[in-house]
Amino acid sequence: MKESHWQYRIFVDRIYSVLTISLALIALIPFFFLIWELFKNGLKQFNLDLFTQISPTPLDALLAQIGGEVIPGGILNGILGGLLILSIALILAVPIGIFSGFYLYETRNKFALLIQSCVFLMRGLPSLLIGIISYIWIVRSVHNFSALAGGVALAIIMLPIIIQSTLETLKVLPVNLKENGLALGGSYWSVMSKIIFPSARGGLWSGIIYAIGQVIGETAPLMVTALGALMINWDIFQPTTSISLLIYFFLNSPNMIDLVWATSLVLFLIVVILNITARYIYRKWKKRMAYE
Repeated sequence: MKESHWQYRIFVDRIYSVLTISLALIALIPFFFLIWELFKNGLKQFNLDLFTQISPTPLDALLAQIGGEVIPGGILNGILGGLLILSIALILAVPIGIFSGFYLYETRNKFALLIQSCVFLMRGLPSLLIGIISYIWIVRSVHNFSALAGGVALAIIMLPIIIQSTLETLKVLPVNLKENGLALGGSYWSVMSKIIFPSARGGLWSGIIYAIGQVIGETAPLMVTALGALMINWDIFQPTTSISLLIYFFLNSPNMIDLVWATSLVLFLIVVILNITARYIYRKWKKRMAYE
């Protein structure tokens, strides 16, 4: 009786395993079709000019389409503009996010619980709403769309991600690291800066890279803050474009569809590389923590 019951449980377990795997594969079918279309259409315009020239005008694209040629120009202005906006976001979000994560880890009062609740709330806010907030704060104050406003919007989106990743990283660290440092006579700040922070560096890096991967494809908040530009701009107080904004710009012209696919492929590859890098760094760091 017991043996037959055990065999029945093994049979049911196998049925559920096969069913789960089958449903997962079915759910991935649209994703694989999307990736196939992305590579098939994106590689048509994938060349060196895509990374070394600025965006073409709709007229240039139209003339190229009439002549059956590859659309001239590229997305260099989007790449450099995106780096400018992202740099501003990192300068604002990383110090505040890491410091806030350390504070939430070390403090257990009502104010810390309130901040943690706000962090969870911020992760659920629509990115367009954050863009509107940045528009009110920055754009209306300086009376101009700018890379600074776009960087502030992305920083607000990155902030809860970095705070949460910092908090989770500190929870993984052995508890005796801090206690041993204090027991040996080190001050609180020296223990935190010379022991805790270096030990958590791998997890912090993975959290920052993951946050970059989350915001690099944002379009809605940048539409109402950075606005976009067809030329390369290094002035943080002037309108600036990004790769995601260029995709939106190219979509407005039916003659730039090939550039839409190529630009989308570039953005997809960047996001994939960032996420793989973040996971690799985190796994390597966590494995090192397990040995220590």
